[in-house]
Amino acid sequence: MGILAAVMVPHPPLIVPEIGRGEETKIQKTIDAYKKAARQIAAYGPETIVILSPHQIMYADYFHISPGKGAKGDFGNFRAGKVKFEVSYDTEFVEELCLLAGGRNLPAGTMGERDKKLDHGTMVPLYFIDQFCSEYQVVRVGLSGLPLTKHYELGECIKEAAKRLNRKTVIVASGDLSHRLKEDGPYGYREEGPAYDERIMEVMGTGNFSELFDFSEKFCDKAGECGHRSFTIMAGAFDQTEVRTEQLSYEGPFGVGYGVCMYERLGENPERNFRQQFEEKERQRLAEMRGKEDAYVKLARKTIEKYIISGRKLEVPEQLPEELCERRAGAFVSIKKDGQLRGCIGTIQPVQSCLAEEIIENAISASVRDPRFSPIEPEELEYLVISVDVLGETEKISSPEELDTKRYGVIVTKGRKRGLLLPNLEGIDTVEEQIAIAKKKAGIGEREEVELERFEVVRHY
Repeated sequence: MGILAAVMVPHPPLIVPEIGRGEETKIQKTIDAYKKAARQIAAYGPETIVILSPHQIMYADYFHISPGKGAKGDFGNFRAGKVKFEVSYDTEFVEELCLLAGGRNLPAGTMGERDKKLDHGTMVPLYFIDQFCSEYQVVRVGLSGLPLTKHYELGECIKEAAKRLNRKTVIVASGDLSHRLKEDGPYGYREEGPAYDERIMEVMGTGNFSELFDFSEKFCDKAGECGHRSFTIMAGAFDQTEVRTEQLSYEGPFGVGYGVCMYERLGENPERNFRQQFEEKERQRLAEMRGKEDAYVKLARKTIEKYIISGRKLEVPEQLPEELCERRAGAFVSIKKDGQLRGCIGTIQPVQSCLAEEIIENAISASVRDPRFSPIEPEELEYLVISVDVLGETEKISSPEELDTKRYGVIVTKGRKRGLLLPNLEGIDTVEEQIAIAKKKAGIGEREEVELERFEVVRHY
């Protein structure tokens, strides 16, 4: 037994006739595919259905698994309160899943529930499944802001839990595709929207789950998708497993992409260990990057490694480039892991005797004193990507028109409040975004007038 099958489905509430009131006929392909998938799910006779929903409780650094004996919900928020649901949770499965995640130091569990009601990302799939299937229990799993590899690993835990309990299990990966397919859609149009949908349907339609890791966070964000993490958890549940894949439908008439795919387990296949393959490639890539780091970044890395391992501060090494020992300048040390920021601390003006000391102090602060993150752990060191920005002189400007997000960083000042944002940051495309984020960092109101300064940096990798 264990994982028998899975389905990737969207969750537009209007697909429910009591909500759509005729509009649902405009996505008839999706309705037909949904019903076909629901019939196939029923044919497996699942004892447990694991539902992965982006509208379940979500935390930045934790996977929430719904606790308790069960939950209820209805479509009252969509003016169809008479359409109700009540599910029983598979408490034994939940307990086993939490134990397995804990054994891997994967942050997942039943703590932090804010709302027991079923979300529409759960209820829309159940609306169709319940037409053909009734004797099952549910496990509800939320997504997180953690890297895709962690989502995949949670899927591996789901697979192992189903296997250990000998549970006939089906997974429902609930998630719409891009919300930015049309100008008159709910979120307008961006070219990344249709590009995402074409690419994800190719990946999910062929079962080539290794490519899920190749979608950057920036690309997904611009595409306005909501299901990628659900799909990645589902893929993890088929780790080292051969699957039969069937793409049932795709359409996006309302400016949101709806894709339906069905998956059936065929047997074991050790070569489909996609997370391990990706992490090995990442280790090789990061090792190559470390070999190309310049003196500034090598200094920051040595500082971080020494402090994290021994708790001692690095002394300024001998034979550093002259500029590091004789120049004074403000500097920022930025640390990333899995493509996400892991720490960033710096100084606008120099406060140490030389640039080398500036980097050493800020590298330590970025690794253990950034209030947004927990201190870096020794096992993380080989996965860190480090950069050092050396700031030039600041100059006051009178208008945002004098800024350029690629060339200039910005400093905003309101009284004693001061916020800084470095230039050429991923995901910051406009001056308006740059100023808004700098204001937020300083605790300055969005509409408050501020003094502006700009500066250039030399970025070291």
